[in-house]
Amino acid sequence: MPNNEIVLENNPPIAELGLIPHKSCTAIGDKVNDYLLQWRQERQCDQSIITQAGYKSDTYIIKADCPRFGSGEAKGIINHSIRGLDLYILADVTNYSLTYSVCGHTNHMSPDDIYADLKRIIAAVEGKARRITVIIPFLYEGRQHRRTTRESMDCAIALQELVAMGVDNIITFDAHDPRVQNAIPLSGFETVMPTYQFIKNICKNCKDLQLDNDHLMIISPDEGGTNRAVYMASVLGVDMGMFYKRRDYSRIVDGRNPIVAHEFLGTNVEGKDVIIVDDMISSGESMIDVATELKKRKANRIFVVATFGLFTSGMAKFDKAVEDGIIYRVVTTNLTYMPEEIINRDYFIQCDMSKYIAYIVDTLNHDCSISSLLNPYDRIEKLIKKYKAGEY
Repeated sequence: MPNNEIVLENNPPIAELGLIPHKSCTAIGDKVNDYLLQWRQERQCDQSIITQAGYKSDTYIIKADCPRFGSGEAKGIINHSIRGLDLYILADVTNYSLTYSVCGHTNHMSPDDIYADLKRIIAAVEGKARRITVIIPFLYEGRQHRRTTRESMDCAIALQELVAMGVDNIITFDAHDPRVQNAIPLSGFETVMPTYQFIKNICKNCKDLQLDNDHLMIISPDEGGTNRAVYMASVLGVDMGMFYKRRDYSRIVDGRNPIVAHEFLGTNVEGKDVIIVDDMISSGESMIDVATELKKRKANRIFVVATFGLFTSGMAKFDKAVEDGIIYRVVTTNLTYMPEEIINRDYFIQCDMSKYIAYIVDTLNHDCSISSLLNPYDRIEKLIKKYKAGEY
């Protein structure tokens, strides 16, 4: 049974489990709930655990809503008892598909709106839960993680707000800069990397990869993502390279200094398949520029891999890059909202993270360590052996 080796050393749950997916996160919340239901229905362990109230349930989801008044103001409502529960609240702050009405006008929900809803749900709990864990895959304001001039520190403020409201643990994925957790040094904060899911889905969709130093290379598109690329290159046993961005600091465009050029540091990429790995694809310009530079250096197939596919400028640029042979595949997770028209593209690979989140929730609810989930080296090693043996 999945996760039994981690959870079931007859370790009882810390409390009855409750899931509250915000409406921005209902699809992945339903999948997480389904995995937990299946595992706990089939689980064989100490009867004192199985017979605990609510351990085997019809659902772990607790319905919560944030209705709005005609003026656009809102409130949080939980129509279920949450006293003594081990609560896990999920929210996707990037889900722009949600709308609400303001004085007859339709507004799309912004990250600020969804974060405000998250706080409303926490406020509605009123401190009655045994423990509150917030799972916020795309860390709210994670890109505004440090101060470079007289400006706000939005991410740090948000983390401190959540802790002040009674949140015990915050779990995010591939934080833009994990050092932001220094804002809450005495509280639980985990940033989870989806490296295993990336490698698994690339191998599943591409059967002719040669996972060795002569045929594959990992590239970081900027200096900030070097650790991410170093880890993936290390577990695959291949070389890595990186680009650094020369920016024009004399002006600001769309909230940032525009990139003047991408300079490459690394070994020869000629004839090699390349995986460009980053935390997010925003407009996609940077990724396409890096892929273009690699093609000029005669790289073979180029996989563009990112935890979050935001595609803020649409997919036209990627469609053209694929058509021109610059990009071979685009790989992202389902941790952020994406419309079906993106997911259904032939070159697009989506990694489902719901099972991974279910593992984390199940393990934490049993008050066990998630260290093995945070470092998937052993699972990646087994996967690579199977792939090289033609068993995957």
